[in-house]
Amino acid sequence: MDNAEANKNYRVKRLGAQYEGKNGGGEDALSHEVWGLAEVLGDFSFPWTKMEAPETLFRALWDDDLFYFRFEVVDEDVVLAEGADAKEQVVGSDRVEIFFTTGDDLDPYYGLEMDPRGEVLSYETRYHRQFNWEWECPGLKIWPKLTDVGYELEGSIPMQTFRDLECLHEKNGQPYLKAGLFRAEFSHGAGDDPVKDDWISWVNPGGEIPDFHVPSAFGVLSFER
Repeated sequence: MDNAEANKNYRVKRLGAQYEGKNGGGEDALSHEVWGLAEVLGDFSFPWTKMEAPETLFRALWDDDLFYFRFEVVDEDVVLAEGADAKEQVVGSDRVEIFFTTGDDLDPYYGLEMDPRGEVLSYETRYHRQFNWEWECPGLKIWPKLTDVGYELEGSIPMQTFRDLECLHEKNGQPYLKAGLFRAEFSHGAGDDPVKDDWISWVNPGGEIPDFHVPSAFGVLSFER
């Protein structure tokens, strides 16, 4: 992984008081007008596949109370797995993911894997892959939507959640998160291989074996004052 990948930074713009109450799809969801204020991040790629990744767009905003995020995904073949619980359903489905951590040693870090129908797999874990599947993200809300070209997923997390988990850091007066942004891209196959999977990431983690659960998969989300 080159140094440019290791230093990727996304600016999370702050919402002013004039936008309070401009919710769209439900409580705490933002309108399209407000989302137009956010920077658009489209720098996603297949780290382990030599082909161009389908479009993934990410936006984020924040205010004193909430971190707002939005994924827009182009996917011609949305795969939704069946299963006995959310874990079984999510791990076999197309989905978007956000990881955030207390520090570079990933001890601990937290994962949110969210599929297009609104199922969530959340966990606390430590490097490498020491999962606590009982953890749930306090205050997480999401609004998924299937579209003509794929799916969208909007959500919010209380800023206090990041503080309580000791994941919200500060440098020169600017808050930031060490975070990973990912997408699991599934497609229907044929014969003995009915579902194929591939992996899309904002930061290329490097390595020969696909794995987002490594320090090199994280970039920085900087919260503008």
